[in-house]
Amino acid sequence: MATTDRQATTLALAHALSAAERGLAVIPLSRTKLPALRSPHRDDPDPTAPVCHGACGRFGHGVYDATTDPRRIRELFAAAPWATGYGIACGLHPHHLIGVDLDTKSGTDSSAALRELALRHLFTIPATVVVITPSGGRHLWLSGPPDVVVPNSASRLAPGIDVRGAGGYLVGPGSRTDHGVYSTAPGTARLPPAPCPSALLRLLVPPPRPRHATPSSAGRHGQGLVQFVLAAHEGQRNTRLFWAACRAYENGFGPDLAPALLDAAIRTGLTPREARSTLASAARMTAQRP
Repeated sequence: MATTDRQATTLALAHALSAAERGLAVIPLSRTKLPALRSPHRDDPDPTAPVCHGACGRFGHGVYDATTDPRRIRELFAAAPWATGYGIACGLHPHHLIGVDLDTKSGTDSSAALRELALRHLFTIPATVVVITPSGGRHLWLSGPPDVVVPNSASRLAPGIDVRGAGGYLVGPGSRTDHGVYSTAPGTARLPPAPCPSALLRLLVPPPRPRHATPSSAGRHGQGLVQFVLAAHEGQRNTRLFWAACRAYENGFGPDLAPALLDAAIRTGLTPREARSTLASAARMTAQRP
């Protein structure tokens, strides 16, 4: 018998509460895998106002709503009765979760790419939670140290390997989406997220920024990053902007290139508010490095 949306919501809430018992902060998700609650600031008249991450006290701030408080979780799901899944926030105490997403939709063998990285950099993936996606991909759950900020990235580690870190979330097992149900691989459901191997962690964290970079150091590299953003299609715009901005800040010319990146992002269809927020996130992430 097919599962109704109401049943899916009840199941998602039960799974979310179970995850919270393990110290994993959660939010309700819609069938599209996006946060189920829309931003309360979407109609704010001033697009240049600072982005709110929940200080207003209302729901609708995406991953910043994530909580382990059962009462709060029930309130979130009550406000989103159409939710059929839940997201697990990464980078938060106590697990400081890092998600390694091995995608199958990009036409690349992401599992082989990870094995090649492991051989080249001398690490092994320990036994840990593995979540199977409806498309046959896998999410590997790893635990990071509390003093290291791992940023989100798309194919930065290798083609087809995305990383979910601080400010990101993973779709929790038991969630129902338009494409199917997320489930844990046999034998991994009750495992704790294993510590991320130190060699892999070094690959996940951007290198330190040069200390004496000058505006002219952007050069052709900077223009290439701008073109990378301009080539974004719908669904890629925020990811491409974040990736390009991180590379610019890591190389010491982020502040100088930011106006060009902002203009490029707006030309692809992002709003000024969205683009500024993404640029600020990139600056904040890369500033965590010495």
